[in-house]
Amino acid sequence: MIEEKQVRVRPARLTDDTALTRLESAAWSAEAGFPSVFERVTATNAPFFGADNPPDAHLVAELNGSVVGYIRLKAPTRLPENAHVMQVQGLAVHPSARRRGIGAMLLTAAVQRLRERGTRKLTLRVLSSNTAAIALYERLGFVHEGALRDEFMINGRYVDDVLMAIFVEPQA
Repeated sequence: MIEEKQVRVRPARLTDDTALTRLESAAWSAEAGFPSVFERVTATNAPFFGADNPPDAHLVAELNGSVVGYIRLKAPTRLPENAHVMQVQGLAVHPSARRRGIGAMLLTAAVQRLRERGTRKLTLRVLSSNTAAIALYERLGFVHEGALRDEFMINGRYVDDVLMAIFVEPQA
């Protein structure tokens, strides 16, 4: 676990479901990139956790005891040849808790957790328009591995899907 100031990063628990559902709704905005996801998240009261997204795939950040962020870590494929890789498939911080280093704490805790489990590589995908997130990932050691050019049409313009990764295995 990582503690800094009043922030604590810990494994998610099933009892976090309601708080994470609210967080997901608050963190997504139509301006964030995917209006269709925003509409789905805000229009449904579906549980946060499910068969494809169990609590053990998540770390949460608490600020003064309240859940304010999460990271979802999942295998990018079900292929055994790809089992050494994990992927960030969700990272969110409540708007009221942003700019406090919570995203960095979640990523740092994720890398440490994966290192302890013997994972070799952590990948992620980020919109090229999300320059703040890209800067954060670069600061933490993620490198660009490629881009899917014009992969999305968002608010009338094409946006690249940037592929980034960091090696997390113990260094010899």
